[in-house]
Amino acid sequence: MDERAVTLDVSILGREYRVSCKESEKDELMKAVAFIDRRMREIRDSGKIAGTERIAVMAGLNIAHELLRLKSGAPEVSAKAGFDTAGIQRRISAMQSAIDRAMADQEKLF
Repeated sequence: MDERAVTLDVSILGREYRVSCKESEKDELMKAVAFIDRRMREIRDSGKIAGTERIAVMAGLNIAHELLRLKSGAPEVSAKAGFDTAGIQRRISAMQSAIDRAMADQEKLF
């Protein structure tokens, strides 16, 4: 049975986005939003990169790099850090789907 979808209004780096997710994924999505917002603010506040799009790309690259380092044949690093890489991959896929849906809605506005 399909789970009910919920629509959330979230804020990342001061910009509002409307995203949809399964009701059971709401808490994880909100944690992801907070994580992305925090990382983007850190990059912006460093003063080295200007522009929301560039900040978002750099945050994505930094997060992907960290994930790939954890996955790259260093299971002891993942274990010490307490990461479930399979679980992380599932969450990333779910977040990517939510982001794709949100961006499709945003593109309709312009």
